[in-house]
Amino acid sequence: MATMQTKIVLDKQDINRTLTRIAHEISERSRGMEHLVLIGIRRRGVAIAQRLSQKLHDITGVPVPVGALDITLYRDDLSEIDAQPVLKKTEIPFSVKGKRIILCDDVLYTGRTIRAALDGIIDLGRPMSIQLAVLIDRGHRELPIQANYVGKAISTTSDEQIEVFLEEDDQIDQVIVKKAA
Repeated sequence: MATMQTKIVLDKQDINRTLTRIAHEISERSRGMEHLVLIGIRRRGVAIAQRLSQKLHDITGVPVPVGALDITLYRDDLSEIDAQPVLKKTEIPFSVKGKRIILCDDVLYTGRTIRAALDGIIDLGRPMSIQLAVLIDRGHRELPIQANYVGKAISTTSDEQIEVFLEEDDQIDQVIVKKAA
């Protein structure tokens, strides 16, 4: 029976500092907050989007709307996951038409989750642009997808796992790398 080695790569302060930096980068590159919205991919992408929205408001004084996107039905591996997938709610309280969207997620890995999210957004309308902000980029892309805003790039092997814990869902802020020992 294999045991798992774990290493903390970001703690609460690191995550806060990282999201503050990303918010500053978004503010600097956005040339104004007009038509800017954040859409988080369910689950932890939503918390990241909410935190970034608050930080952007603190920096610019402008509120930035946040939406939540469920990509379950857009996944290309839906039949492999479960015969009865659990659907969560997509809650986007604004039109995406003409918006500058920043899609938010916790970990960028193969790119398949992001591809599914892009399909989901496009089904809702035609935005002006879509950019991607992720807390962690671990590489190993299977699709040509790259983040515009990256909190931390972590080189991983295929037998390692990245786990993100956020207070909103997990009562702790932490990112760990797990590897079979």
